[in-house]
Amino acid sequence: MTRAKPHSPSCTPGKHRAAHSQTITDTFAQRLYTTIAAIPFGKVTTYGTLARLAGSSRAARQVGGVLRHLPKDTALPWHRVINHQGKVSLAGSSLIRQKRKLREEGVVFRKDGSIDLKIFGWNVERCQN
Repeated sequence: MTRAKPHSPSCTPGKHRAAHSQTITDTFAQRLYTTIAAIPFGKVTTYGTLARLAGSSRAARQVGGVLRHLPKDTALPWHRVINHQGKVSLAGSSLIRQKRKLREEGVVFRKDGSIDLKIFGWNVERCQN
């Protein structure tokens, strides 16, 4: 299975480096971090799309697991990842925090709590070979 590769500057966030300045081994999680970092301000994508872009099209739940283990102070825009229905999958204070961050970027929620993916969805096709 081949995975999508970024080719435009807006889709290439740069290499993540370990604290000791050596490149981290290419893992599913690392490919996710790189892809998440490329999601533009004011845009969202789904767990399933991230899984596909990271090379494991059936690993949407694993995307959620990786995101769940991010440190609270991460610079990655984790809040730009939503479910395939256009909704935030979190609950409680995490739900409130994610919605606040998205609203700060200009993302609009419908009355049912969903986001219009046609308007706010990340168009990744231009990032694929």
